[in-house]
Amino acid sequence: MESGRPQAGRTADRRGAAEGRRARRGTRAVRRLRRGTEAASHLWRETGRDPRVRRFAPAAWAALVVAAFAAGAVLHGFGALAIDHLPPLHGHFRVLTVTLLPAAAFAAVAVAVLPPLVVRSGFGRALAVTYGCALAWTVLLAVSADGLAAPFTHPEEYPAALPAVGGDPLGWLAGFTERLPEYPTHVRGHPPLPVLVVWALAAAGLPGPLPAALLAVLTGCSASVAIALTVRRLSGEEAARRALPYLALTPASVWIATSMDAFFAGVGAWGVALLVLGRGRAARIACAAAGGTLLGALPYLSYGLVPYLLIPVAVAVAVRPPRAAVLAALAGAASVTAAFAAGGFLWPAGVLATHAEWAADPGAARPYLYFLVANLAVLALLTGPATAAGLARLAPGAEPAGRAAGRGVGVVVAAALVAVLALDVSGVTRGEVERIWVPYALWIGLAASLTDGRRPLAAQALTGLLLQGLVVSPW
Repeated sequence: MESGRPQAGRTADRRGAAEGRRARRGTRAVRRLRRGTEAASHLWRETGRDPRVRRFAPAAWAALVVAAFAAGAVLHGFGALAIDHLPPLHGHFRVLTVTLLPAAAFAAVAVAVLPPLVVRSGFGRALAVTYGCALAWTVLLAVSADGLAAPFTHPEEYPAALPAVGGDPLGWLAGFTERLPEYPTHVRGHPPLPVLVVWALAAAGLPGPLPAALLAVLTGCSASVAIALTVRRLSGEEAARRALPYLALTPASVWIATSMDAFFAGVGAWGVALLVLGRGRAARIACAAAGGTLLGALPYLSYGLVPYLLIPVAVAVAVRPPRAAVLAALAGAASVTAAFAAGGFLWPAGVLATHAEWAADPGAARPYLYFLVANLAVLALLTGPATAAGLARLAPGAEPAGRAAGRGVGVVVAAALVAVLALDVSGVTRGEVERIWVPYALWIGLAASLTDGRRPLAAQALTGLLLQGLVVSPW
C-alpha cells in the first residue's frame, strides 16, 4: 500500500501537467485567433476607406452588364444573334417564384452566419463548413428549377456519346478524332476525357445523368476548399478565411449546378492546391506529382483550359516550391500526355479537328466585336459586383492597405484574368461562356474578399438568385 502511493502521486502529477499544457495551448490558440480576427477586421476596414472605389466599381459593373444586354437585344432583333435568345447569355428569360424561396432563405442565413463562423472555427472546420454551404447553395439553386440532373439529359451532352464508346474505351479513344463529326455538340467541342470520365462512372455501376451531375457538383464545390488552401499558402490564414464565404456563395454556382465545367473547375483547383501542399520533402513531391497529373489532364478535359495553366505557373513563381517538387509536377503532367498518345489520341490533331467543327458551326458566325466585350459582362455576372469592388482595390492606384492585403490574392486573380482575356481575344469563345468561364471565375472571385462588411456578400448571393430566377440555361 505504501509503495503504491508515490507512483499514483507521480501519475496524477503527470496528468495535471499534461492538462495544464493543453489548457495553455488552448489559451494561446484562442489568443492567436482573437488577434487574427481583430487584424482581419482592421484590414477589412482599411481596404474599404476609399469612397470612390465603393461607388465606382459596382456602378461600372452594372453599366457593363446593362450595356451588354441592351446591345445584345438590338443585335438579336436584327437577326445577328439568332441562336441566342438572351444575349450575351445563351438561354431564355423566365420568372421563378416560390420555388426559389428555399435558396433565398438559405442565402439570407448564410450571409448572416457564415462570415463569423469561418473566423471563429478551426481552419479545418471552416473548410468543411464552407464546402457544405457551397453544396447546399448549389443544390438549392438547381432544384428550384429543373433539378440537378436535367442538363445531363440533353441529347447534345456527354452521356449521349456512351453508346459509341460501348465496352471498348481504348478503341473509341483511338478513333475519336476521325469520328468527331458523328458525336453530339459538346463532345465535338471538347477532347475525349469528359466522355471517358462519364463512361468510367457507368462502368463502376453509376450510369445515367444523376451520377454525372453529382460528380460535377461535388467536385465543382470542392474547388472552394482547394482555392482556400492555396490562398492560405500565398497570403496566410486570415486571407483564406476572408475568402471562404465568397467561395461558398459565388454566383458561378448557378452553372456549377450543373455543367461538366464544374468538374473541370474542381480538377484544376486541386491541381493548383496540391502544388503547395505537403509537409516534408516526400509529401511535397508526392503532392506535386498528383497536382501535376491533374493539371496535365486539363487540356484533355477542355481545350479552353490551356490558358488556365497560367494560374499554377503564377502560384509556383510566388511560392517557389523545391526543384524536386517542380520536376515531379512536370513528370505528372507529362504522364497524362504520354497515356493519351499511347491510346491513340494526339492533342494537336484533336485541336485541329475541333476547330474545323467549330468553324462550321453557326456559333462561329457570331459578331466578334460584340462578344469581345459581352463575354466580359458574362464574367462579371459569374464573379458578382463584390469582385468588381475588390478588383478596384487591387488596381495600381488603390489605397496602400488594400494593395498589401491583396498582394498574394492578386497573383492568382491576375493570372486568371490574363487567361480569360487571352481566350476572349482569340475569338473562339463567341458566346456560351457562362459555363466556360466557371473554372476561371472561382479564382477571379477571390478579389471579392477584399471588400468590407456583409453587404458585398449579400450582393453576391442576390446576383446568383437573380441569375437562377430569371435565366433558363441549357447547362
